[in-house]
Amino acid sequence: MIVVPAVDLRGGRCVRLREGRADAETIFSDDPVAMAERWIAAGAERLHVVDLDGAFAGAPRQTALIARIVEAVRPVPVEAGGGLRDLAALETLLQAGVAWAVLGTRAAVDPTFLAEAGRRFPGRLIVAADARGERVAIRGWTETGALTVSELGRRAHEAGAVALLYTDVSRDGTGLGPNVEATAALARAVGLPVLASGGVGTVEDLVRLAAVPGVLGTVVGRALYTGAVSLADALAAVKAA
Repeated sequence: MIVVPAVDLRGGRCVRLREGRADAETIFSDDPVAMAERWIAAGAERLHVVDLDGAFAGAPRQTALIARIVEAVRPVPVEAGGGLRDLAALETLLQAGVAWAVLGTRAAVDPTFLAEAGRRFPGRLIVAADARGERVAIRGWTETGALTVSELGRRAHEAGAVALLYTDVSRDGTGLGPNVEATAALARAVGLPVLASGGVGTVEDLVRLAAVPGVLGTVVGRALYTGAVSLADALAAVKAA
């Protein structure tokens, strides 16, 4: 299992939100590019970048900054998303150099769009399954739709997505521990590699996730920024698990 540091962008800064709430923000750096370089220097094999402004606005806002991050950390691959609601935005982000684009809201509410995106950009898509309970949270996590996480996972598989990014919204940014049971059940149900996210607070949390069949990696945010988890210790522990 790989450990994937998160670099969340808002207003040109590197921030973390609690439970996805715009009013629960902590700023960790005024220089997201330098922060990305820090994680690569510590051994990260991939970065997860989110355009939070884009997620809330419904259209990308930080593509130029994402392109700078991609250039700074080459050849380490970057997955990125936030506000990708049409094919043009998706293509622009991929042209900016990201290895995989992360589709959220539009993939959840429009299966035709998801299928077309899969045809247009084979091998370049990750679908975000942001969950409140069994349902998918959409529009920057401000609404909860009718679609279940498992249903979205099956659609993502059919569309040719390379992975499903599963986040338990209620745990994101809390450090209270990941939802290992739900992650495992989802991995069994969808037949698609799963990236886990939300709630990691200790190295032991990562070791537990590493033991789950089908979990490709885990995205870690606040725990790395506060120092609760050392990336070097996390990488060593997961490798030994």
